[in-house]
Amino acid sequence: MAAVAAARAVSAGPGLRGLKRTLPLVVILGATGTGKSTLALQLGQRLGGEIVSADSMQPWEMGTEKVIDQKVELEKEDGHALHKRLSQVDPEMAAKLHPHDKRKVARSLQVFEETGISHSEFLHRQHAEEGGGPLGGPLKFPNPCILWLHAEQTVLDERLDKRVDNMLAAGLLDELRDFHKRYNEKKVVENSQDYQHGIFQSIGFKEFHEYLITEGKCTPETRNQLLKKGIEALKQVTKRYARKQNRWIKNRFLSRPGPSVPPVYGLEVSDVSKWEESVLEPALEIVRSFIQGHKPAATPVKMPSSETENKRSYHMCDLCDRIIIGDREWAAHMKSKSHLHQLKKRRRLDSDAITTIESQSISPDHDIELKEKGSLGQNEEELKSSV
Repeated sequence: MAAVAAARAVSAGPGLRGLKRTLPLVVILGATGTGKSTLALQLGQRLGGEIVSADSMQPWEMGTEKVIDQKVELEKEDGHALHKRLSQVDPEMAAKLHPHDKRKVARSLQVFEETGISHSEFLHRQHAEEGGGPLGGPLKFPNPCILWLHAEQTVLDERLDKRVDNMLAAGLLDELRDFHKRYNEKKVVENSQDYQHGIFQSIGFKEFHEYLITEGKCTPETRNQLLKKGIEALKQVTKRYARKQNRWIKNRFLSRPGPSVPPVYGLEVSDVSKWEESVLEPALEIVRSFIQGHKPAATPVKMPSSETENKRSYHMCDLCDRIIIGDREWAAHMKSKSHLHQLKKRRRLDSDAITTIESQSISPDHDIELKEKGSLGQNEEELKSSV
């Protein structure tokens, strides 16, 4: 999700010699393929900093076995059953989470089972601490310098497609085959493979599952089709992941204004031929301003946010039998084709039911009226004949 350049109390680098102070924590955010690692290396070399990779998979690989096993076991249970358990111990958090979001539901249950405190109460306590705010508790590092690398979506999509091609040319398939034989082949035979946890959930492995398990078991034509299918799947999931990363950055940092939320400085990386003047130099100026203790000349990124919009509001669509979380998502659902189809279907059924009821309530009276008219006519004829 992010590369982090953290500098210790070292010389501030060329142009700032003699300045002996602790450099700020520089956080470089951005979707995959935006050049986070490149910029981190350049800043670290220019400013004498220490680089730390904050990969999203690290907590899984570095966490304790007990904690990993507990969350894995929770996620094996039915999502609705988990959500029901959470609603009993933490109704506030349950109202914010969709039953299908098993990871977050399991995480909230894990917090309660390990600490005896509900996840929502835990977060309330964090926010209430001195220096706490929309992001949680007080910042661990004071005055962080946050840089966000972003690019036009079409440009980034093309870049990511080429990145996959380059990975394949550099021997990705050989690495996957070797990893499969070492760690996954036996699990496939036992039908116990798991692409939802640990390293196996990373992008680039499960997309080639069919290709890997059919080696030596199908025709070259079929193998080639499965390979193409895997490559296309890898490209698509990589692009979706990049969009998800940018949404996370916007929701986490740009849509939560507050006194304890640090500013985020955007850097446009669409044109890599202008990297020096549009990315590296502006980044150096921003970081040096932080080092010298004054506000950068660059303007932080700001996003218009609706104060009335609730991203965690709970909505139940009885018509579609779906739970929707968030005002924006609810509005989108109300306009969706599936909801409108169900609405049209319900109206048609209601109309048919009303027609049936009306016909049942009107027909007997109508028949009585006709019978009365018939008998009346008969009496009139009898009177005439008697006269």
